Amino acid sequence: MYVRHLQVSDFRSWPHADLALEPGPCVLVGANGQGKTNLVEALGYVATLGSHRVASDAPLVRHGTSRAVVRAAVVHNGRELLVELEITPGKANRARLNRGAATRPREVLGVLRTVLFAPEDLALVRGDPGERRSFLDELLTSRSPRYAGVRSDYERVLKQRSALLKSAGAAKRAGARADLSTLEVWDGHLAHYGAVLLAGRLDLVADLALHVTDAYASVAATGTDPTPQDRRANIHYRSNHSEAFPESYGVEGGPRADPAKLEGALLAELERMRSQELERGVCLVGPHRDDLELVLGELPAKGYASHGESWSFALALRLAAYRMLTEDGAEPVLILDDVFAELDRRRRARLAELVAGAEQVLVTAAVLEDVPEELAGPRFDVREGEVHRAEQS
Repeated sequence: MYVRHLQVSDFRSWPHADLALEPGPCVLVGANGQGKTNLVEALGYVATLGSHRVASDAPLVRHGTSRAVVRAAVVHNGRELLVELEITPGKANRARLNRGAATRPREVLGVLRTVLFAPEDLALVRGDPGERRSFLDELLTSRSPRYAGVRSDYERVLKQRSALLKSAGAAKRAGARADLSTLEVWDGHLAHYGAVLLAGRLDLVADLALHVTDAYASVAATGTDPTPQDRRANIHYRSNHSEAFPESYGVEGGPRADPAKLEGALLAELERMRSQELERGVCLVGPHRDDLELVLGELPAKGYASHGESWSFALALRLAAYRMLTEDGAEPVLILDDVFAELDRRRRARLAELVAGAEQVLVTAAVLEDVPEELAGPRFDVREGEVHRAEQS
């Protein structure tokens, strides 16, 4: 899979930009603030319908304009598809595939797969659980686009149920009687969609775990035994209510998670925790409270890993995602956004060596010297609101 052409209009800082890309490495070079990250962010949006930098669409639209448009021509197995996305904050976004009739953006998910490495990735190791849940859910959706609908349905139900609990808690504190006539209905919806999402995450972690261990060993390799047993990388899915489902779920080689059993377990947990939820006015049960535990040896990476080890783990998560998606039959486009400036020389060389053979690698860098020789390819100079392909020497 590779992107042959990218065009943006009124996206971030760009009134207009047009790039003809090729398979293999392509390098975008420009000083900070010139807009090179905005261009690869546009590709990430085509792949995920979200940004790795902001939570809402509003910042993606150039100031003073009402909408942004992103077009990407994607080639996979000899077939080219044109994806067009129209981003309009405050209104429903629109999408087109091969210039057909407008459709929901969700319908174009899966046309482009990307794995993006960025300086923000350190938060996967050192940040709060929400960072790691987002990593899992974005990867899950990239692997199986139907989970975009599952996530949307779960978030809608969670919002409604949380509002009901909050109002009930406020009424109780005021000595009034709360209307809980619909709570059981929302319990059922939360358990249903939560079980489907939870099953997907558990199976994903089971498939991803060995890739993470191997990728960490590759990134951390120093020429000697890179990962002695007490420093091997592992991942585990951790739920606040893990006793509600078999420990074998989410384990490599274990059984596939059963959504029906998980739904029953979540319903039982909701009943057990109801008094606490009403007392606190918040939803205490569901995959929105879970975490992906990152472990080095026997210790959690968060709080115990060194800066270099944390970077190695973050890179391993992205490499593992790339390898797993490639095994699924659709090698994703790799995007390395200013990541080499964050790495020491050894990790920079190891990462370049590990990704150089990918079908397409898009690299952004402030200076060309930051880009390893293994990723030399067509160069685009980005400056003063323009992007031009540089002449090859």
